[in-house]
Amino acid sequence: MADTDTGAPPKPLLIAAACLAILLVAGVAVFGLTRGADSGAPAADGPLPLVPVPAPQSGSPECAKLVGALPHELTSSGNTLVRRKLADPAPEATVGWGTGDPVVLRCGLGKPPELTPTSRLRTINGVQWLQVEGEDTATWFVVDRPVYTALTVPNTAGTGPLQTISDVIAANLPAVPLRF
Repeated sequence: MADTDTGAPPKPLLIAAACLAILLVAGVAVFGLTRGADSGAPAADGPLPLVPVPAPQSGSPECAKLVGALPHELTSSGNTLVRRKLADPAPEATVGWGTGDPVVLRCGLGKPPELTPTSRLRTINGVQWLQVEGEDTATWFVVDRPVYTALTVPNTAGTGPLQTISDVIAANLPAVPLRF
């Protein structure tokens, strides 16, 4: 049924077509927002982007030995975290495991400012650590080896990464007196 004056389709048909087009566009947009990939998150198998931090001893033989001895996988709260390739430019003597909130080890850092003669230290498998709480993470600093090393773990990680890394550090780096 065409409009007898102009030959155009009837107005109710035009309104229905316009409404369907709007609903289709809205549906595609909602689908894209709820089902599409989060472009801000790194791909599970893509390189892990990390910001560089000052690490004056990252090129030391001790860091090279430690990084070379680190495992390909860590166990965290019953989950296996696989070692990730780091995005370029990758910080030297840095390793990451897992996706989402990864576990990250950085070797060769400067002395943590929180380390004082009255700091509360924890010994795990023969290695002394200083815990510094963050938002949804904790960074643990190795304080009794020739180089300061930090292990940042999400609060959901459990103790597996700390125990494994402590064993690797104890086997590869000699203990030294604390330096305040």
